Parts: sequence; structure tokens; C-alpha cells
Amino acid sequence: MSGSPPSLAKVRGGRAIALLLVLLLAAGIVHTFTGATQANASSTELAASTELTTEEQFAAKNQMSTWKAMVLGAVEGITEYLPISSTGHLVVTQRILGIGDTDATKDAADSYAIAIQFGAILAVLVLYRKRIESIIRGLFGRDTDGRNLLIALMLAFIPAVIIGVAIEKPIKSNLLNVGPVIGAWIVGGLLLLYLAPKIKADRPGRSITHIRPKQALIIGCAQVLAMWPGTSRSLVTILAALAVGMTLAAAVEFSFLLGLMTLGAATLYETATNGSTVIDAYGWLNPLVGLIFAFIFAALAVKWMVSWLQTRSLAVFGWERLAVASASIGLLIAGTI
Repeated sequence: MSGSPPSLAKVRGGRAIALLLVLLLAAGIVHTFTGATQANASSTELAASTELTTEEQFAAKNQMSTWKAMVLGAVEGITEYLPISSTGHLVVTQRILGIGDTDATKDAADSYAIAIQFGAILAVLVLYRKRIESIIRGLFGRDTDGRNLLIALMLAFIPAVIIGVAIEKPIKSNLLNVGPVIGAWIVGGLLLLYLAPKIKADRPGRSITHIRPKQALIIGCAQVLAMWPGTSRSLVTILAALAVGMTLAAAVEFSFLLGLMTLGAATLYETATNGSTVIDAYGWLNPLVGLIFAFIFAALAVKWMVSWLQTRSLAVFGWERLAVASASIGLLIAGTI
């Protein structure tokens, strides 16, 4: 740890804040799950809408195969933490593979895409295990840097919880399509190409353990923008972290760790509410295959990105976004997706 030792009052105060934030988050998750359970128990109509019929199960199972599960897992792993949008790539990949392209199979495909995120989560847990250990020690007042980072991550996570629950359904109903994804790819790609020359690997700024609460909240509010499919959570959180004065390395790592929390909550929620839908549609093997491939390719992608940005710019991701947007437009015109 750097700097002078914190006073006992500061340690206790920081620990209290961290514990309070954790308790608030836990209460929110429990409330959400409890509310969902109560709603399902009190409404047979809702239960009927979330459970697949025999015909829907058959249709969904016919669309999925082991090799398709491998492809989707690889796409999820490669794109989850890069600033190119995993959601957008999965939407287009599913259309190309003929998965979830009917009303009877769409819900199962969407839930599957979220469920295999757990593989990407495990990748960051493994790669950043020392930082996570520091955060855990900070929760119990044994690591000042870990405590500061925990508070910052919790503050950055809160806006996504509050706003995400409110607008999740409208987004899934209206924006989870190829058109909005292509638009977001183009906007994000042009933005990256414009900003990339201005962002240097050795730019001065705050380290990840010295981020202030106000800065963390700003990053959290920016993360909400990524709820538009194709935008990329990594893109907006990295750029927001840079905008509030963090170094490039710190911005990337903070984005990864914040993604760990955000994706973890989303995956837990999806598993609790629609996990049976995925199993009914695809069984156990294909989701497990997708998860394993997501883990492997996410680990490779994260390590590659960190290495790449040490000597090169973010421009490559801007070009990738424009390239995949152009390819998707061509596929739309050809009627492939």
C-alpha cells in the first residue's frame, strides 16, 4: 500500500461504507428474486408465458447443436470484454446460425446468450484473482486499497441495477435486433477512431485504487448507455474512466472488474428467472459447452487486449466495429439475417 497509514476512524468509516453498499446490493438482489418468485406463484398467466411448450422445446432444440454452442461460446468469450459489444455479435451470430429466429425459440436463445456469460465471468475471476483477494480483504478492513476499490466498484454498479431493472423489458422488446445493433456499432466505431490517437498508454492519471466516489458514479452512469445493444459496456466504461482522469491501464482493469459485477448480477438474475427455459430447450450439455468455450476465449481475449494496449491504440476496435457493421448490412441486404 502506498501513502501514509490511514487513521482508525478512516478505516472504520471506509469499512462501514463498504459493508453498507454490499448489504444494499444483497438486499436489492434478494428483493428482485423474491419479487420474481412471488409474481410467478401468484400469476399462472406469467408462469405459462415463461415455460416452454413441448412444441417450443422441440423447435429450440432442433436449432441448437454442439458445434453451434461452441461457436456462440467462442463469440461470447472473445467479445465480452473487448469494446466491440458481445450482445451485438451474439445477435448477428445467432441469426446467421438460425438460432432464436422465431417467436417460439427467441426467449430460449436470448437466455442462453446471457447464461454462458458465466464463462467470461470465471475468466476474469481467475486472471484477476489477486486483485479480487485484495477487495475481499478490504471488505474486512485488512486492505485499504482493496476497500477503496470495492467502494468505487459498488458505486459504479448501482446505476445499472436501478435503471437496468426499469428498462430491461422495453430494450429486449424493441432494441435487441440487428438494426439498432448496427447503428450502435457504427457510432461507437467512429468515436473510437476519433479518440484513439488522443489516448496514449503512458498517459498520466489515477491508478485503479485511487478512484474517487464521484468518478466511480460517473463511470456507473456511463455504463447505463451500454444497455443499448451494440454499444459495448467495455467501450463506455473505459472511455468514461479515461474522461474522469484514470490511466489507460487502470481504466481497462476497472472496466473488467465492473463487468465482473454487472455480468455476475445479470447472469444470476437470468439463471434464477429463466434458467429452466434454457435447460428445457437445450438440455445440460450445450449450455455447458458454451460456458467452457466462453471461459477459454474470454481469458485469451483479456490477456491479448492488455498486451495490445501497452504498445498500440484502441483504433483496431473502431475498425472492427465498422467492419462488422458493414458485413451485417450486407447480410441484411442479402436476406441472410
